[in-house]
Amino acid sequence: MKKTLSIILLSALFWSCASRLAPPPSLYVGNLPPSIMAELTLEERILAEEAWQNLRQGRGDKAKKTISKLGAQNSVYYMGLGYVSYVLNELQPAENFFKKALISYPDLALIHSGLAQIYLKTGRDDRAFAEFREILKKDPTHAWAKNQYETLKDRKTKEALKEGKTALDEGDSEKSKGAFLKALYYSPQSTESHLLLAEIYKKENKFQNALVHLKAASSNEPMDKKILKNYAEALYQSAQYSKSLEAYEKLLSLEPNNKEIKNLIESLKNKLGIFELPSRYNSIPSSESVSKEEIAALLAVKFKGIADEISGTPPIIIDISTSWASKFILQMTSIGILDIYPNHTFQPKKIVSRAEMAEILLRFINYLEKKGFKFIQQIPPDKIEISDVSSHNYYYQPIIQILSYNIMELSLDRSFNPDISLSGQEAIKLMDIILALIK
Repeated sequence: MKKTLSIILLSALFWSCASRLAPPPSLYVGNLPPSIMAELTLEERILAEEAWQNLRQGRGDKAKKTISKLGAQNSVYYMGLGYVSYVLNELQPAENFFKKALISYPDLALIHSGLAQIYLKTGRDDRAFAEFREILKKDPTHAWAKNQYETLKDRKTKEALKEGKTALDEGDSEKSKGAFLKALYYSPQSTESHLLLAEIYKKENKFQNALVHLKAASSNEPMDKKILKNYAEALYQSAQYSKSLEAYEKLLSLEPNNKEIKNLIESLKNKLGIFELPSRYNSIPSSESVSKEEIAALLAVKFKGIADEISGTPPIIIDISTSWASKFILQMTSIGILDIYPNHTFQPKKIVSRAEMAEILLRFINYLEKKGFKFIQQIPPDKIEISDVSSHNYYYQPIIQILSYNIMELSLDRSFNPDISLSGQEAIKLMDIILALIK
């Protein structure tokens, strides 16, 4: 009799413990968010809190019964069943429940954290990492997600780097590239990964690919002279001389006494035909009324490398010898953008009106189109109505055309104000619009 009673008691104790299994060691069940709880009635809140308490204690079956009372229409239902299935080690159903919950609550950290734990447990680290990242996008201070994210990031980055280096030692460049790119998926700021990829691409003569990674590495470590020099050299090798010059000038600021860098910069400047701009050029933005010589300088400098240089015999102009912008004037008149008067004067100090500016800009657009650049009219010319410029006006057609490209604009009363001058800032803005259209 005593033996039978002992067996019964032991059996009862066993089943009591079995029904209260501890939750999985890695299980994280966050708090139910206030926004969800606010949607529930008092009775539903009590049931939801009871279910969550059971989940944290590993009582999956009890939590399931409680959640079932809430019904499928309840906001807690599917994510609750997701955690229940996880506790019961039913991972596929758990994943399905969480995904169903995401349809209604795509930004809820509680759901993303459930999916992340399933992906970790099933060896899908990439997907787990993506879930942690989603949580941190919405809440960068989420302590649990941040810790998991950083731990996984460090581990996977180290694994990928090790795999890539091993493949590199074995001569398998494709496998090593894949591994280093995987390292960058986890750690986009990994300078080491960027540099290793850059070296592989350089050996393959794929300088554009190498430059992407060298630029990123240099951005990560802006004071690293070795990386910056590597970047400047790669830019030069890919014939990107202007950018190479910028990189070398930055390097010179870090090593001001380096003669080798100074010589390289001088060589690049000669190659690019760079000239020192007159001091007067820098005062154009502060001009209240821009002049013809200033317009010539802006066009020549802003479109350097696009607008043709003077070729052959330059035009005869008798009044620009003392102008600081004489070489720019010669260039712009030689390609027909700016006019010379019949008496061979240019009148460099003459103030340019809005109507004259429209004609200059249209000439320049026509010039650029002949060089292969495309310009698309944004407004049909026949739909444009101007209140203060008649169709008989000499500048009417240039004004209409420039308005159609949406480069210049009308006032609210549909007036163009053709006789008003432009400031230096306004002229610069108009040329920057054209620059943006051709890039």
